[in-house]
Amino acid sequence: MSTTNLPSQSATLLIEVFTEELPPKSLRRLGDAFSEGIFAALKAAGLANELSQATSFATPRRLAVQISNVLDQAPDYPVREKLLPTSIAFDAQGKATPPLLKKLGALGYGEIDIATLEKSGEGKNEALYLNVIAKGAALEHTARTALEQTLSKLPIAKMMHYQVLQKDGQLADVQFARPAHRIIALHGSKTLHISALGIHAGNQTEGHRFLAPGNITIVTADNYENELQTKAKVVPSFNQRRAQIEVALLKAAGSDLVLMPDSLLDEVTALVEWPVIYECHFDQEFLEVPQECLILTMQTNQKYFALTDQQGKLRNRFLIVSNIETAKPDAIISGNERVVRPRLADARFFFQQDQKRSLASRVTDLGKVVYHNQLGSQLERAKRVQGLAVGIAKKLHADEKLASRAAEVAKTDLLTDMVGEFPELQGIMGSYYATHDGEDSEVAAACSEHYMPRFAGDALPQTATGTILAIADKLETLVGIWGVGLAPTGDKDPYALRRHALGICRLLLEKNLSLGLPELIELARVQFPQKDVQAKANSTDIYEFIIDRLRAYLRDQSITGKSFTSAEIDAVLSQEPVHINYLIQRLTALREFNALPEAGQLAAANKRISNILKKTTTPIPASCSSKLLQIPAEASLHKALESITPALTAAYEKRQFVELLKTLVALSAPIDQFFADIMVMDPDPELRDNRLALLQQLHQKMNLVADLGKLA
Repeated sequence: MSTTNLPSQSATLLIEVFTEELPPKSLRRLGDAFSEGIFAALKAAGLANELSQATSFATPRRLAVQISNVLDQAPDYPVREKLLPTSIAFDAQGKATPPLLKKLGALGYGEIDIATLEKSGEGKNEALYLNVIAKGAALEHTARTALEQTLSKLPIAKMMHYQVLQKDGQLADVQFARPAHRIIALHGSKTLHISALGIHAGNQTEGHRFLAPGNITIVTADNYENELQTKAKVVPSFNQRRAQIEVALLKAAGSDLVLMPDSLLDEVTALVEWPVIYECHFDQEFLEVPQECLILTMQTNQKYFALTDQQGKLRNRFLIVSNIETAKPDAIISGNERVVRPRLADARFFFQQDQKRSLASRVTDLGKVVYHNQLGSQLERAKRVQGLAVGIAKKLHADEKLASRAAEVAKTDLLTDMVGEFPELQGIMGSYYATHDGEDSEVAAACSEHYMPRFAGDALPQTATGTILAIADKLETLVGIWGVGLAPTGDKDPYALRRHALGICRLLLEKNLSLGLPELIELARVQFPQKDVQAKANSTDIYEFIIDRLRAYLRDQSITGKSFTSAEIDAVLSQEPVHINYLIQRLTALREFNALPEAGQLAAANKRISNILKKTTTPIPASCSSKLLQIPAEASLHKALESITPALTAAYEKRQFVELLKTLVALSAPIDQFFADIMVMDPDPELRDNRLALLQQLHQKMNLVADLGKLA
């Protein structure tokens, strides 16, 4: 069957959904998802091709996409589909069976001439195939379906349910993020007859609510962005609007620095259609309050951009992004200054009230705060962290009293009014209050530093006490939560144990702390009096979990300015290192060793030895007897190994890993000769066991730095 297409017309497609104010924190994701959903549907239907490009638009009141080179009719295309085995498709008289007719009907070819169907295959494998030229998709139908499906799949956290009055006077039930008022669907200058959300598409939208109120007619899809900017006072592109705001903020800041976190920039961009920057001020007296409080107050509550001097000290001027452009912004400026004043006054009040009680006086109150129903209160947790911190300090020969005191007071700022209002300030306020209370400077620093690193790439603690407490706090969380059966599964990690594990790795590795990881885990386990928690917190499982995070970290990061291969990382980590602070040295040494001409042969030999030893089922003697070495090749290998062992031991003790690996080169020729001349699994059990003992000793010495067999 064939059809004849009329020539297809290519033009730019524009689809816009105009709504009431959309959720600002999710606007960017909504805009991207809207654009990607419609574009993907058009490409799948053959209406858009590799030359087509999609441009996403998102403002507080609209989602839109503009796609270039869109056909109004996709080309016809051949379809070959297996239907049924011929034994099922036809009856004894050769007539079509009901299953065949049903199958053709379901595919939309119920009227096809059965004689045109193709038979292919032989005997029992013979089957019936449909061969047709299918009609290409029509833009209008595809756009309607794409719009409906895309709108239904947008990442909307909470839907609004409302009713729309139809032309026939009936009310239609609709659900969407916010009530929609208009839809534009233009292919070039032609309006597509589609509908969604109870609205029929047209070619009109609305301009800025105050600067250009009323309807705006979009004549052609290509002119959409230009028409909105020149006539409607709307910058429709989210990215362009964001870039304009960023440039304007930097210009308005002058010689000062503007604090503009990405999340705040995104949210403010989602709140305005025509951004304008104005400068405001607050009373100088508020600068007595810790600047983190003031900055967070302005950013979180008011969406303002704080300014600091070049040294990072907060200024009493700030910038706002307004949706109103006016030559006389005095009312806007004074209004925002008036609004922020009570917010800053609240922050000052919280700060002053909190200082009336010392952190030490709040310690007992931690007993009233539940940490976890199976792990007790925050006070019980603080005591576990305290025991762990003191143990770590002892191992590092650090100040145990400072570690103990820091662990005792570090969590007490959770009970303050300021942290109650702004949880993001936990730790930071603890440092301020500890300083006010006259605590040691390291104790005060540790109140904040023990949360570090908070995220990937975050800074590490600067003080020894802060470092110790950071390790203790993360280990206690990891072991405790693991011990109540809440280890991460799949993508679920509600207690951020992966982040804590990675933090422990970074602290040990980057601070070069010679602390045995298995020993640390065991020290954390014994802090829990609950026997069931200790039993579930299996040290081996937790060690492997931490090493897995370390493996991922080493693969993703170029810590020393060069990345390491998966084989190199696996070779080092497969040795189950106790002290991970030497990993970079080991990896660097392995990289240098791998460049030697003998490296490949030694790696292959090591892998061969590993396989032999794994297959051995009988106990292997602890040492090799030189008296049983009857063949020159085995005696030669034993002598070579004995001769370099002192050098290997000395290099290992001094952490001279490069020298250690290079020393192994002397074994290359003896190992080759050994495998050429010796049958390891000799019929004589005494000779066999002695040779296995020799290989076992060799294997141990070769793998002091890494499992070289992993490189083969």
